[in-house]
Amino acid sequence: MTGWQAHLKLDYTRAAERTVAKFEHEGPLRVLQSLYPEGDAVCHNVLVHPPSGLVGGDVLDIQLSLGSNTHALLTTPGATRFYRSEQGLATQQVKAHVGDGARLEWLPLETIAYNGCHGLNHAVFDLAPTAEMMAWDITALGLPNANLPFERGQLQQHLEVSGVWLERGLIDAQDARLMDGPLGLAKHRCMATLVFACGADLPRERRDLALTLARELTEVAPAGLVAGVTSPHPRVVVLRTLSPLVEPAQNLLRGVWASWRRGMWGMSDVPPRIWSM
Repeated sequence: MTGWQAHLKLDYTRAAERTVAKFEHEGPLRVLQSLYPEGDAVCHNVLVHPPSGLVGGDVLDIQLSLGSNTHALLTTPGATRFYRSEQGLATQQVKAHVGDGARLEWLPLETIAYNGCHGLNHAVFDLAPTAEMMAWDITALGLPNANLPFERGQLQQHLEVSGVWLERGLIDAQDARLMDGPLGLAKHRCMATLVFACGADLPRERRDLALTLARELTEVAPAGLVAGVTSPHPRVVVLRTLSPLVEPAQNLLRGVWASWRRGMWGMSDVPPRIWSM
């Protein structure tokens, strides 16, 4: 089965004080004009997929390369949608290399797994020794508010910091123990992960700071949202949350992202403009 094949390659380089993005694309996937709402050092890009969703056989292939001392923030204008497929796997794959002294912020809006989908969401981040990044994944299973539950289908997930940390799983809508059991999703239909990672071990003081900043916000999370933050490796801090709906999880991740930006990087929290549209 052959579907839409879309490829996007983004290369970031440093030109004087500015991070400059150059891209090549094939198929329905591209970026909008680079924006600099916080000065030349940080390049904001919005990834656009005009079909707005994937079905069996579709592939979105995103390749990112951040040169030394660049800083890129990437997001999307809307959710990534895995639609019902009668056959074939729909795939979104991201491969990023972050060079020395570079910073990457990978902050797409949520991924929605529609009833009957068969999807793969695969992301791998390769960090040079002095590189750092923040990346999140927000996954919604079905559309509860529209009375469109996730009752059949599968979503495979793969989130990796090369050689350091890997989180991989298969969500099967008909696995009642996973979907509804107390040791699984416990009937929550949104799960989200936010990662802060470095190419070398974080000093203990910085790692403790990242944990503290995140816990300050998870401890006051709204009722119904379950969240925790850990450091499974000296180079990685991970926030995980379960929520009945997307919005509470998304708000928590945005809050922690902003707090980490201020505390870990000494930067103001300047959200992408498209988030407020």
